[in-house]
Amino acid sequence: MDYAMILRFIHVLGAITLMGTGAGIAFFMLMAHRTHDAKLIAHTAAIVVIADTIFTATAAIVQPISGYLLAKETGWFLNEGWLLLSIFLYIFVGIFWLPVVWIQIQLRNFARESVYKNIGLTHEYYRLFRLWFIAGFPAFGAMLVIIWLMLVRPDLQLF
Repeated sequence: MDYAMILRFIHVLGAITLMGTGAGIAFFMLMAHRTHDAKLIAHTAAIVVIADTIFTATAAIVQPISGYLLAKETGWFLNEGWLLLSIFLYIFVGIFWLPVVWIQIQLRNFARESVYKNIGLTHEYYRLFRLWFIAGFPAFGAMLVIIWLMLVRPDLQLF
């Protein structure tokens, strides 16, 4: 296996990890939220925060590195339209993802506090959950576009 193939493998694996953990985390958080059970939400959110830290953050760091090395190795120029759009969308995703991680930590903490105090989930929990839910759509959509761009890149001339 040559160097370019290894870089492609790493880059595709990173994209799969970002999409998979993003979809999985969204699913499990939503399912836990729908129960309105603070104990279940606290437990699920704690696992989600760990998964985001281990898998999503690692892939988010590896993606631009492997992408740059892959572009350099294959001769793609960093000023190509599809590549510039992918980079812009990646930054766009990050702008949504970073606050979402903070929100997940807050949701976990609010749910833990509800369990500890033996009270229902607070209005602040529900407000933050709505923000978390809404923020997922543009980020997930942008990730889909990035993957599409990776597939059609030779034919796409945006600029």
